Amino acid sequence: MHEAKNTQRALVRIGFDGKVHKLFRGPNAESRFANEVRVLKYLEKRRCPFVPRLLDSNQATLEIVTSNCGARVQHITDERVQEIFDELQKFGVRHDDPFLRNITYRAKDGKFCVIDFEFAEILEPEFADSTTSVEQRSTSAKEIEWSGTTHPGRFRPNNEDAFLGMLLDDKGIRYLGKRGSASLERSDFIFAVSDGMGGERSGEFASRATVAKIALQLPQQFGLGEDRFAAYSDDIIMELFTSIHQELLNLGHYDHNCRDMGATLTLAWFRRGRVYFGHIGDSRIYHLPAGGQLKQITEDHSHVGWLRRTGKINERQARSHPRKNVLSQALGAGHRYLHPHIGVLDYDPGDQFLLCSDGVTDGLWDHAIEEQLKSQATAESNEQGPSVAERIVMAAVAESGRDNATAVVVRAT
Repeated sequence: MHEAKNTQRALVRIGFDGKVHKLFRGPNAESRFANEVRVLKYLEKRRCPFVPRLLDSNQATLEIVTSNCGARVQHITDERVQEIFDELQKFGVRHDDPFLRNITYRAKDGKFCVIDFEFAEILEPEFADSTTSVEQRSTSAKEIEWSGTTHPGRFRPNNEDAFLGMLLDDKGIRYLGKRGSASLERSDFIFAVSDGMGGERSGEFASRATVAKIALQLPQQFGLGEDRFAAYSDDIIMELFTSIHQELLNLGHYDHNCRDMGATLTLAWFRRGRVYFGHIGDSRIYHLPAGGQLKQITEDHSHVGWLRRTGKINERQARSHPRKNVLSQALGAGHRYLHPHIGVLDYDPGDQFLLCSDGVTDGLWDHAIEEQLKSQATAESNEQGPSVAERIVMAAVAESGRDNATAVVVRAT
């Protein structure tokens, strides 16, 4: 079988006969399995011609087998997407994720099809039941505090780093300042750090284009319910990274000044006691649990990063390795394949997260970063003094300063 998708919530494989095998796993797998089976049976009864046909289902293994609806669609207009999902509603089903990622093209009859019904809603009350709902995870953390800053370093004439702080709620988006605090009750928070690369000033342009794309693409996902968001988070983040990657490649293709332009991206989405993250390159996310020890969450996409993760070299050897800055993955930069590190973590009051570019880790050892974060509570009480992000960046620049340095610190309270 060919593996078509492998995420926290599902493994999808395509057999040699073309049939699609979907294995449900992860949170609420049983209820998601039951809902997709129920919806597909209902749509078959309604003779909907542009959805998969359920061929088999196994409650014990949480696996379904369906007909093949073709390949995922890459480019159609937003208006056409809306028309397809509106047509689905005429058959009595509302899709919970009405976006391009759930549309395929079936070449044998020239139809656009809709897939992935594990959270879809049957609109006729007699066919709906309570198993489609999943309890939201509550968190005792009520607020977050944040600070962020960037510095060009002591030797570079321009700053190719960029960072983003953004609040999402039912009123829209709001860009965050360099420090502040806000309630988690009705809002999501997205933070990101990007380090650009390329000749002339194209690296600077790449990082700014990367964070700008986040603000354009992610807010439309805010309205998803918690169970749906948790299930689709991998797809949402992967879609963002793929979109940015393709845009940077296209710019390099059509503008010789942008040839081989690229960027790292490290992103954290704070939502209801969980942080959903995506990462590519050698910028990093660190997690410092309340009362615990600092841990690097993301994986450096380099051979040296692999050597460090597998225990073949230690931190000292990694910091002095001659190839430590040679990336195996980045957005754009001529890379053909994209395999970002995507995941999710729970967090509690007192937990801290640091997103930073390699200019910070070039100047500071992990233990120095941990010391700076642990001293945050005292330093932040003086709003006139430097924020913890500013202290981390200034310390890194003082120790090294060979590269641009950027830090974003987030603390749950």
